[in-house]
Amino acid sequence: MRVRTLAAVLLTGALALTACGKEGSPTETAAPAGLFEVAKDVKVDGSPTFEKAKTRGSLVVGVKEDQPGLGYKDPTTNKYSGFDIDIARLISAKLGFDPEKIQFKTIQSAAREQALINGDVDYYVGTYTINAGRKEKVGFAGPYFVAGQDLLVKKDNTDITGKEALKGKKVCSATGSTPVKRIRDEKLTEDANILEFQGYSQCVTKLLDGEVDAVTTDDAILKGYAAAEEGKLKVVGKTFSSEPYGIGVPKEDTALRTKLNDVLQASLDDGSWQKIYDGTLGKSGSSAEKPKIDRY
Repeated sequence: MRVRTLAAVLLTGALALTACGKEGSPTETAAPAGLFEVAKDVKVDGSPTFEKAKTRGSLVVGVKEDQPGLGYKDPTTNKYSGFDIDIARLISAKLGFDPEKIQFKTIQSAAREQALINGDVDYYVGTYTINAGRKEKVGFAGPYFVAGQDLLVKKDNTDITGKEALKGKKVCSATGSTPVKRIRDEKLTEDANILEFQGYSQCVTKLLDGEVDAVTTDDAILKGYAAAEEGKLKVVGKTFSSEPYGIGVPKEDTALRTKLNDVLQASLDDGSWQKIYDGTLGKSGSSAEKPKIDRY
């Protein structure tokens, strides 16, 4: 299966800024000197989450493990890498905690809110779209990235330039996902040309093998695959949805949410965010607009 190839590329240099760690153990750093320099004498008055982490001596961060370029855990080495991982590490450093001591916890999408409510993680960084329903249960800092549904095609493909060019083309996405529903509901291609698999890696394998013409989901995820298969794939067209990725925090911890917003804004202003993007998702060859922090 080609997903192992994707992971190998990620972990051997396709992504220059990697962040790694076994679940529940220290991470290994590989970022430019000073990017994750640990701040001194940090205070977050009124944050019970911060105080608990200080007592513990490290942060527990919820992440994804199956998204190359964003949050990926190599099954052989148990190392984590990607844009989300490096954002988590940057926040750790700015909160005064050594990023090498982050305890990463893989939390599946359906369990994110409960993990934050239970205090199982201090914050969550993993393609976590901010929306009104989730705000009723947890808090969000950010967004730190605004994704949108897009298309992944072979590098030499000139036929598909956007969603309007999908008629007659075979399109692949994850079973039951919002992206595949949008393709079907908007009749962007014929039903017979829509393929669904449990994971996006299966769709990418079909694309590389020439069995489908395009893969569709959030552009951030697609950029990760394009980066992993550098020179073979590209993301095309304009995004046709909006998915603001936020950092999940306990709902009542307004002090922590405010601090994380400050950290994110500083990273956007001083170039740290851009360095992290360029070293991870930027390897796809696609640029990205800086997000605007929503201090609700």
